[in-house]
Amino acid sequence: MPADIEGYREYVGARLEPLRRTAYLLCGDWHTADDLVSTALVKLLRHWRRVSRMDSPDAYVRRTLLRVWLDERRRPWRREAAWAEVPDAAVRSASDGAADRLTILALLAELPPRRRAVLVLRYFCDLSVEETARELGCTTGTVKSQSARAIEALRSRLVGVPARTEEARTDG
Repeated sequence: MPADIEGYREYVGARLEPLRRTAYLLCGDWHTADDLVSTALVKLLRHWRRVSRMDSPDAYVRRTLLRVWLDERRRPWRREAAWAEVPDAAVRSASDGAADRLTILALLAELPPRRRAVLVLRYFCDLSVEETARELGCTTGTVKSQSARAIEALRSRLVGVPARTEEARTDG
């Protein structure tokens, strides 16, 4: 057990809601988001003595949350969907922003995990390209290309315009 358990409690108390929202944006389900945050916080507690001395414990927790989510997505039972009956389509009112939020969340869910993670870290967590690259363990160029492709995919699905295809360059 870490010696500074009170510091851990204060940190978790201050960061719990932002962590839940980040986890929800990653996975799209509040129950799964709570599970992800719980797992990440248990891992944080194990290493709290070291993490509490870091310049940015938030970066450590975000990276842990991201890794927990990616690990969870790799589990075989997450790829299966069983339904007793086909659910009825939800009736939405176009007058409120809830329909727009649901549309965006549904489109986010269609993105590959890496692109979704880039968008969440860049635009929800407000990380720079360099910080996002550090969190994901990739280059800044990868972050830029993944975010551009993810935004293009979202835009094309929202507007209904087919995504732009990359033309092959020929020299000479």
